[in-house]
Amino acid sequence: MFDFLKSLFSSQPAEDLTEIIGRKPLLVDVRTPGEFASGHPKGAVNIPLDKIAVSLDKFKGKKDIIVFCRSGNRSSQARSILQSKGISNVIDGGTWENIAQYTG
Repeated sequence: MFDFLKSLFSSQPAEDLTEIIGRKPLLVDVRTPGEFASGHPKGAVNIPLDKIAVSLDKFKGKKDIIVFCRSGNRSSQARSILQSKGISNVIDGGTWENIAQYTG
């Protein structure tokens, strides 16, 4: 029962992050530049949440996109914004620390 509830309310993507990161996705840290400078996963780019909607050209043509932030709140918003603009291959990776454990 707990696993069922966890799957309903978990922010983890359905697909395995190890597999997705192995495909070299676009890793997008949606925190502020200052937060990004204090630490980020290897290979990540910084596009703050408030710049997502005006940076759509950076997402076009990317096979896999993972967005993440400090707590998972802004990454969820970024995913929603991108999906509303027709970019559907976006995974909410949650926290930057979660993604960093996969990128080395």
